[in-house]
Amino acid sequence: MSGPPLRLLVADDHAVVRAGLRALLEGAPDLEVVAEAGSGEEAVRLAVRLAPDVVLMDLRFGGGGGPGIDGIEAVRRLAAEAPGIPVVMLTSYSGRADVVRALEAGARGYVLKAGPPDELFRAVRGAAAGALGLASEVVGELVAQAPSPERELSGREVEVVRLLAEGLSNRAIAEALFLSEATVKTHLVRVYRKLGADNRAAAVSEAVRRGLLDLA
Repeated sequence: MSGPPLRLLVADDHAVVRAGLRALLEGAPDLEVVAEAGSGEEAVRLAVRLAPDVVLMDLRFGGGGGPGIDGIEAVRRLAAEAPGIPVVMLTSYSGRADVVRALEAGARGYVLKAGPPDELFRAVRGAAAGALGLASEVVGELVAQAPSPERELSGREVEVVRLLAEGLSNRAIAEALFLSEATVKTHLVRVYRKLGADNRAAAVSEAVRRGLLDLA
């Protein structure tokens, strides 16, 4: 490990879940849980005060029907009060509408509690580095529901966006598509222009919103 560990805030309304996540995350030498929150409001307060590198946010505090704000609203508030802190949604809900709402609110990742730990680690590290991290199940939904792309992006450009959603670097995209890095950069320029985006996360979010990678 080089450099200090990534500082994480874990927000979930179940103490047992938080304890399990702390044990799992701190088993990695480059990750450190610096605080826990049991509600959306507390998550926002602690994140603003402590400025962690990444916030892991539950989707529905109190089962979604209790008092207080849910994870989506917490992401919106945090984006307004501390926009530099990336949030990864960690939830049991994989519904397409939930994923869309989370991405549109500003989440930089969406992983499932029942998923493999490697997906969680990859999403956390990716979010800290400015990438977007989605669970493989979510990516599969994006690709499976994609309509014909000819109206917006070329087939190759949709492939690039799909790999962006998986959090791949330019080099990894080039290797996956058997292209040069220069060609990938050219595709990204075109994708950004067509989608009106200025970064990777915005491109994926806009592709979802337009239905090119459709979760609705």
